[in-house]
Amino acid sequence: MRPPQVCLTAALLLSLLLSGCAEDGIVTRSPAPVGTGVGQSQPVSTPSTDLAAQKKVAGIADCPTSDPSVPALVNGLPDITLPCLGGGPSVRLAGLRGQPMIISVWAQWCPPCRQEAPYLSEIAARRPAGVRILGIDFVDPRPDLAIEFARLSGWKYPQLQDLDKSLSGSLQVSAPPQTILVDADGKVVYRHAGPLSSAAELRGLAKQHLEVDL
Repeated sequence: MRPPQVCLTAALLLSLLLSGCAEDGIVTRSPAPVGTGVGQSQPVSTPSTDLAAQKKVAGIADCPTSDPSVPALVNGLPDITLPCLGGGPSVRLAGLRGQPMIISVWAQWCPPCRQEAPYLSEIAARRPAGVRILGIDFVDPRPDLAIEFARLSGWKYPQLQDLDKSLSGSLQVSAPPQTILVDADGKVVYRHAGPLSSAAELRGLAKQHLEVDL
């Protein structure tokens, strides 16, 4: 007959093998499989780690091509290059020329950005001719949630990332949201700090400062 201590040790080892071990020595149990039959819970989908695929599903357009050689303007967009959210070519802001532009600086963690999201979506859905709309996700550590936010907001226009607060010095962007209006020559003509109150407000600003109809 085996001593009680040996049996206790064997039982403990068997229990650990059946339950599984997490990092740091913490014992965890494997999650029970989720049923798919009638009356049972459906499987819970996990967020995709493939940002390019997530961006494609969201229908976000590719980032625009920027001129690498055109001189930066003193009163224009800063001569910085930002990555494209979800993958794609990086964009040199100072090299964006040729048409009026509305830049929306936002972040998925920003409550006021959620407030103004429907107004931007309304304007963008009309696809105003001759006007470029560009988003910049500002200091956001979760690009997957940013893409999901854009998808839920119905934003199909291109999105960049400013992970290092590059806009804080050159454009005095301390926090989102901010709306920046740029003319066809690349000159910054207006900056609106804080959330937009309506789509009509953005139309009025574009008409006044860019002379375009949204």
